[in-house]
Amino acid sequence: MNPAITLGLLVTTAYIIQIFLGLRQIKHFNQVYTAMRRQGRVAIGRRAGKIKSGTIVLFAIDKAGKVLDAKRMQGVTIGARFKTMPAYIGQDIHYFDRYNPLVRKENKLLQTAIEDAREVFLRTEAGSYEESPQPAPLTGLAAQIKLLPAQLKLQLKSKKRSG
Repeated sequence: MNPAITLGLLVTTAYIIQIFLGLRQIKHFNQVYTAMRRQGRVAIGRRAGKIKSGTIVLFAIDKAGKVLDAKRMQGVTIGARFKTMPAYIGQDIHYFDRYNPLVRKENKLLQTAIEDAREVFLRTEAGSYEESPQPAPLTGLAAQIKLLPAQLKLQLKSKKRSG
């Protein structure tokens, strides 16, 4: 068989498998979220991953702000699943900042997601939360390309002055 056709079939098959597994992960998220929603309000925190692993935390919260259930999903692949975080159950979400000893024990990505969940919860509680649209991943790249000629000119000028 022609190598180009074989490569095309391989890429297409990998893409279809990725779509299927991605849909399974979304279904898993929805099941976990629904189960936690039955317990009370749910605070969701996220730390999007581009090269590093993405992280999502879910906290089921009672009316006083106490955590009833806590789960995290962290990973690079679409095979990541939610895991329980028992240390956070019974804690007050109002104190989940970078100074909290529980939060400090976690890795940086998980700390960011936990702080995001707290921030979203506090804003929602205050009635001032609005979802801000995230820019497309290549938007920043286009801006960097546009700035590249100006940056090169500045570097050349600074080299001429120092040289």
